[in-house]
Amino acid sequence: MNAINTLTWKDRLHGYKKNPASAVLFLLVALAALLTFAVLLFLISYILARGLPHLTPSLFEWEHNTTNVSMMPAIINTIIMVILGLILAGPLGIFSAIFLVEYAGTGSKLIKVVRITTETLSGIPSIVFGLFGMLFFVMALGWGFSMLAGAFTLSIMILPLIMRTTEEALLSVPVSYREGSYALGAGKLRTIFRIVLPSAMPGVLAGVILGMGRVVGETAALMFTAGTIAQITPNVMDSGRTLAVHMYVLASEGFHVNQASATGVVLLVMVIIINWLSGFVAKKFTKS
Repeated sequence: MNAINTLTWKDRLHGYKKNPASAVLFLLVALAALLTFAVLLFLISYILARGLPHLTPSLFEWEHNTTNVSMMPAIINTIIMVILGLILAGPLGIFSAIFLVEYAGTGSKLIKVVRITTETLSGIPSIVFGLFGMLFFVMALGWGFSMLAGAFTLSIMILPLIMRTTEEALLSVPVSYREGSYALGAGKLRTIFRIVLPSAMPGVLAGVILGMGRVVGETAALMFTAGTIAQITPNVMDSGRTLAVHMYVLASEGFHVNQASATGVVLLVMVIIINWLSGFVAKKFTKS
C-alpha cells in the first residue's frame, strides 16, 4: 500500500497508457468524487445564501408568538429530542450488537433473524413509524402528543442503524485482540468492555452520529407524535416542535418563508457542530 501511495504521477500516467481500462475507471471515480463534492458545496452555498440575510436577533428570543416566529424553543426541543433518543436507542443498540457478535455465535439462526428484522426496519419510511407512534404511544398508552412519544418513536427508527454499525465495528476488531486478552487472564466481559469495545469505538460513534443526524432532520414521525406546538417544554409529556418541524411549518404556511430559510441555516450549523463534536470524541478514543 505504501509503495502504491509513493508512485509519482508520471509513473501512474505510464501505467494508465499501458492499461486504458484503469484510466477510464480512475476518471469515473474522480468524476464521482468531484460531483459529490460539487453537490454538497451547492447545497451548503444555497442554504447560506437564502438564509443568512434573514437571520435576525429576534429569531433567537425565548418566546414564539404570532409577531415573532422565534426558533429558540425549537432549538432547545431539538437538543432534548436528540438526548432522549440516544439515551433510549444508544445503549440498547450497542448492547444488542455486543450480544450478537460476542455471545450468539457465528452462523446462529438468531443472528440471521435479527439481521433480517433490522434491515427491514431500516427500510421502513418514517411516516410509517410516525403512524405507529401515534397509534401506540399517543393513543394506546395515553401519552398524547408529547416529547416522550416522539423520542420513543425516533429511538425505534435509529435503533437498527446504531445496532448494525456497532455490529460491523465489533466484527472488524481482530480476533488476536480477544485471544491476547484471554491469554493474560481477562474474562470475557472484561475483554469486551476494556479491549474490544474501545477498539471499535470509532465505528460505534459513526452509527451514533448517523442516528443523531436522523433525529435532528426528522419531521414526519414527530408531527404525528410530538406535535407542532412552538414552546419550550418543561415536561417531556408536553408537546413541542423540533427545528426541522419548525422549518417545515413555516415553509408550508407560506407567510414566513424567509424565516424558514434562516432556520435551515441554523439546522445546518447544528448538524455540523454535532458531527464535529462526535468526530472529536472518536479521535480521542482512537488515540487512547
